[in-house]
Amino acid sequence: MKIKVTFRSFLLINFGLLITALGLYFFLIPANLAAGGVGGLGVIINRLLPQIPVGVIMFIFNIILFILAFLLVGREFGGLTVYNSLLLSVLIYILELLIPLKGPLVGDLLVNLIYGMLTTSMGMAIVFNQNASTGGTDIIAAIISKFTGLNIGRSLLIADSLIALAAILVLGVEIGLYSLLGILVNTTLIDKIISGFNTKYQVAIVSQKEELITDFITRKMDRGVTLLHGTGGYSKEAKRVIYTVVPRNEYTIIRNKIMEIDPQAFIWVKIVSEVHGEGYTF
Repeated sequence: MKIKVTFRSFLLINFGLLITALGLYFFLIPANLAAGGVGGLGVIINRLLPQIPVGVIMFIFNIILFILAFLLVGREFGGLTVYNSLLLSVLIYILELLIPLKGPLVGDLLVNLIYGMLTTSMGMAIVFNQNASTGGTDIIAAIISKFTGLNIGRSLLIADSLIALAAILVLGVEIGLYSLLGILVNTTLIDKIISGFNTKYQVAIVSQKEELITDFITRKMDRGVTLLHGTGGYSKEAKRVIYTVVPRNEYTIIRNKIMEIDPQAFIWVKIVSEVHGEGYTF
């Protein structure tokens, strides 16, 4: 399946890859934390072959994985996935050349894990939110999924867990267990961050000045509304419920304007994480 990439989306993908590379290079790699992905494989192989930079190892592994994906899975992995995974490898290698590190920035494994996971999760979430992939173990997961029938989520967990197991064998039990913890935290953080990116407010308003409020939302804010018929439970009066869904940054503007138009308006709000349909692509 081909993914249409706009210029804005392309910039965001590159920005997300840069953030991911910074988290890997400054926190996870120097602390030998193999928290999944090809970056984790790079850390493990680098321990065995320290003369080969992690960025180069990642690049080689990505090439091998793409060949395997093409032979075993098919052409599902398009040019964007190739670009993303290879660029991440190149960014790591450039950082190794420009800012060589002799060791971790801080000596505490937990601090490196926390900041590394926060940074890489943010970067990966930006990439994933553009319907793109960072490649790497996504490809291993696709291969596992094809031959076992497991869904991609479980297959990805298996792939990253195998890396954590290898980390235990090569890097030691302590670092391996920290790496496994990082994999679990990473999955949770990415979901939470993406959910935060896509947060919308589902707003319902009951007001005697429905026309003014509807006009403001539709004409000034350029958002669609649905008018529902209702009846007051106590007064038995017919009422109109103004119903709309807006981005988080627009909700405060709309709420303040509603209270200006009708201080007696009744408003209730529900947070939703995903909206599809005409007029709701934001």
